[in-house]
Amino acid sequence: MTDELPPLSLAAEFPPTGQAEWRKLIEAALNGASFEKRLVSETYDGLRVEPLYPRAAGANPIAGRIPGTAWALMQRVDHPDPATANAQALQDLENGATGLTLVMAGSVSANGYGLDASAATLERVLKDVELDAGITIDFNLSPATRAAVQHIAALVKSRKISPGSVDLRASINPIGGFAASGSSPRPWTALSKIFARLVRELADQGFGGPFAVADGRIIHNAGGSEAQELAFAIASAVDYLRALSGSGVPLDAARGMIYFRLSADADEFLTIAKFRALRKLWARVEDTCGLAPKPAYVAAETAWRMMTKRDVAVNMLRMTVAVSAAGLGGADSITALPHTAALGLPDAFARRIARNTQLILLEESNLAKVADPAAGSGAIEDLTGKLCTATWTQFQELEAAGGVWAALTRGLVQKNVAAVRAERQKSAARRKDALTGTSDYPDLQEKPATVLDIAPVATPKENAAAVTIEPLPRIRMAEPFEALRDASDRMLAKTGARPKLFLANLGKLADFTARAMFAKNFYEAGGIEAAGNDGFKDQAAMVAAFKASGAKLACLCSSDAVYAKQATEAAKALAAAGAIVHLAGRPGEREAEWQKAGVKTFIFMGCDVVSTLQASHDILGVT
Repeated sequence: MTDELPPLSLAAEFPPTGQAEWRKLIEAALNGASFEKRLVSETYDGLRVEPLYPRAAGANPIAGRIPGTAWALMQRVDHPDPATANAQALQDLENGATGLTLVMAGSVSANGYGLDASAATLERVLKDVELDAGITIDFNLSPATRAAVQHIAALVKSRKISPGSVDLRASINPIGGFAASGSSPRPWTALSKIFARLVRELADQGFGGPFAVADGRIIHNAGGSEAQELAFAIASAVDYLRALSGSGVPLDAARGMIYFRLSADADEFLTIAKFRALRKLWARVEDTCGLAPKPAYVAAETAWRMMTKRDVAVNMLRMTVAVSAAGLGGADSITALPHTAALGLPDAFARRIARNTQLILLEESNLAKVADPAAGSGAIEDLTGKLCTATWTQFQELEAAGGVWAALTRGLVQKNVAAVRAERQKSAARRKDALTGTSDYPDLQEKPATVLDIAPVATPKENAAAVTIEPLPRIRMAEPFEALRDASDRMLAKTGARPKLFLANLGKLADFTARAMFAKNFYEAGGIEAAGNDGFKDQAAMVAAFKASGAKLACLCSSDAVYAKQATEAAKALAAAGAIVHLAGRPGEREAEWQKAGVKTFIFMGCDVVSTLQASHDILGVT
């Protein structure tokens, strides 16, 4: 017999605090600064994000992955040598992976590697893999490697395995392949019939499906917004639904043949909301078709565009956040890109980290134990609802254009994505969207990461194109900064030294430290090395130190108060000594005065870092 304990009251002992009280405290802390500018933000879809939300009362969990079950832990199989790929696959399965993503050469995320589509290659890659043991087999196909699906079906038959016991995701996606490659051997009117026949053949053989994937990664890779990614995926799925229905497949069966794949990135809340919104949007499509909604299968892959080649260990952190967000958002399977993927073919260590990151989140953090844990969160519910509204508007725009294929041929998708991509690139160049280890907090002494010494494979070619469009690009946001760092590395290899910056620190340590650190971080993001100092006794000592440094570029660093007294004369002295003079801080009303004194450029929070660094490279002769 046990004594009953009184319930824990926790916060119930305190009087409730309303939003008005919180707002009053926030405004007092802001001390006159704008609430809107400091604490309210917008997504690239123009969705307003508040700093504080009340609980979303009455919200219900969104039906998705079976409550309490783990998502499928997928590992990429992309080594071009079939025997090595097989060894990697078996090692991953033996050490916790529950699925394999067979990456075919030329596919969206092949990164220059991947498998060829021959029957012999698939047989060797899957040697000793028990296909009916409950593991998930997914594909990343390119237009030229679609035959791999038929080969794996033949392999299952040759092993005398029941197709229904194989958890096969065939990843048939002609619309995605068209968008990514920019070409198709047939127009959609003809290709849709081939698509439907291939899907029906797999179903007729007894495979359970789903077989066709509506893949939003193509939009995400191209820099698109969350609503654009969702709209493309939903519109693709609707066109596939039409194609299957038009070939005689009942709608209820047709929807079970389609699944979704989205990118998961390090914007945790938006990623959770995006995966939740997808399920709500598809449920609306099902309802419009007269079907009672059923949870669709949703796969996730960590985002390519957030990956960096510099300080790649930070990619592990981005990957962890992305996997967490996709899992909490209800993904049925997750593929984590190894943290060195942008550098080349990942080695065993990188593959192990990708696998074990998911294992820790599943087995130690237990992230899959609660169904839709974001349900009722004011912030996530608000974002989910706004994303649904924005996505539905864009989906209707695609439908009005004649469907997503027609929208691609007219350039509508490309134009809309390009507009968002330009905004993203602008934000990255200005470090509004920080890339830790690349645009922010770079390390010029970092040790290079290792990848396998394997040459990229040739991209397989399809038949002559009957339809061509502008393909959607596949970008990483770090690329402009990496190009600057690469140029600095080439200079180091050629001359034994990087381009240099002289920190012209004025006043006492307390005066210049903040802006000197800012300037060092700023220039080293472009590979321009900045050696620190403790300031100078006087102006003459500063000029002498500049001459001794061997630098051509000097940046004045101090407080506004010290600038008012010393910046003009210091700029004149440095310019007279041959320096190209920059100043850390906004010039304000003194801009003309300081420019006349010799200051060529001002660096500050929000300025275009990439163009400033490129101009500095040009002046310093860095190529």
